[in-house]
Amino acid sequence: MTLRPFHLAFPVHDLDAARSFYGSTLGCPEGRSSDHWIDFDLFGHQIVAHLDPSAKPVAVENAVDGHAVPVPHFGVVLTMDDWTALSERVTAAGITFGIAPHIRFKGQPGEQATMFFLDPSGNALEFKAFAHDDMIFAT
Repeated sequence: MTLRPFHLAFPVHDLDAARSFYGSTLGCPEGRSSDHWIDFDLFGHQIVAHLDPSAKPVAVENAVDGHAVPVPHFGVVLTMDDWTALSERVTAAGITFGIAPHIRFKGQPGEQATMFFLDPSGNALEFKAFAHDDMIFAT
């Protein structure tokens, strides 16, 4: 099976803030847009920020490897080089990490680099990378 891009639509309370964050901070090229939504290219995947001025993120956390992981969250599994570059880009932009860039499950199946942060509307994002892609679904 050839992996195809995913599509995710999510609420934001301010389209200008979303445009700045996803476009400028994360470097996602902008696609089509209207006065109610914006398409972004998130590492080859289509995400769509839909305006909902009353949007409030759900504040649930689950313990994973000693960290409180926000639920729900979304992101992309990147190459290690792309993950490192994004980590540096987000750090340089002064974004506060919910879970700072680090290696999770060291020495275990599924060892991965991971980081979590919020967009301006409070949507939680996780970006991760594996030294070897065969570890993505390791048990």
